[in-house]
Amino acid sequence: MEWSRQFKLAVSFSVLLLVMPFTSNAASAQDDMLIPMGHSIGIKMDLSGVFITSDVMIGKDDWLKAGDLIEQVDDVAIGTLKEFEAALSKKHDQKEIALTVDRDGDTNQIKSDGEALKRLLPFLKDRTEGTGTLTYVDPDKGTYGALGHQIIDSTLKTPPSFKTGAIYLSEIGQIKKSAPGNPGYKISTIVEDEDFLGTIQINGIYGIFGSWNHSYKKVLAEPLQIMHPADVKEGAAEIFTTIKGTEVESFTIEITKVESEQFQFNLTDPKLLAATGGILQGMSGSPVIQDGKFVGAVTHMYVDDPKKGAALFLEKMRKGEK
Repeated sequence: MEWSRQFKLAVSFSVLLLVMPFTSNAASAQDDMLIPMGHSIGIKMDLSGVFITSDVMIGKDDWLKAGDLIEQVDDVAIGTLKEFEAALSKKHDQKEIALTVDRDGDTNQIKSDGEALKRLLPFLKDRTEGTGTLTYVDPDKGTYGALGHQIIDSTLKTPPSFKTGAIYLSEIGQIKKSAPGNPGYKISTIVEDEDFLGTIQINGIYGIFGSWNHSYKKVLAEPLQIMHPADVKEGAAEIFTTIKGTEVESFTIEITKVESEQFQFNLTDPKLLAATGGILQGMSGSPVIQDGKFVGAVTHMYVDDPKKGAALFLEKMRKGEK
């Protein structure tokens, strides 16, 4: 997604990684094969209802708060923005309309008039969208993983409660370069709005996961063996990512530090640095490969030095599927 939060030293495109010991067996990781991807994806999620995106006054002393979920307009149940607009259109002459909202699990009823409620429309949403990078496809299970972090809605400031969601192949049209103190980003559009790569079933701290659309075999590469975290070493590696159109390219990096939950790296590829200035927003999820094995996914960048980043071990990321 396109994130607004910046830290003094680093910006993370994920929630903070929880400190948990590895318990998986090295041999089982070595036996697993996943297809590394690196494609830019568009993300669409239909929210579980109609949410308020900003604090809004709708009466003399009555406020709706960001994150409020609209449940009813009078006695009409509301599940989508279209249903909200339809309910209002039938009540536009009413001087008093009861709006039932859920706020942090508590039900509240606020009364207002039709004109005040119409002015709410710019502050309502029933969908969230964004961009990222597809990490892997599991050809045996028919599943995928992407991003390496949880989606946080940029206006609700929280992981969105959603009903359905899907990922789509997207095309990079332009890049805003990263510079020290100013993270850059990809500008992309979805290639086929009606043709999805996969459904979103989980939005967790290690990424988004779901079922893969098997008709998209044309974007699949050869599967690689997963590298166990204990085998990852400092030194040369590569990332797969997209910086132009829909083409996935390989770029060199240098792994500089291996930690218990993640590893740090520097971008070293001259072509990539010339095009991007460093790691970009939307690059999270890019696969990392070392010695021909699948290591992990890019998740962080450092604001003060965007050539530096961090990545989550693939073995850890896969726990998000469960």
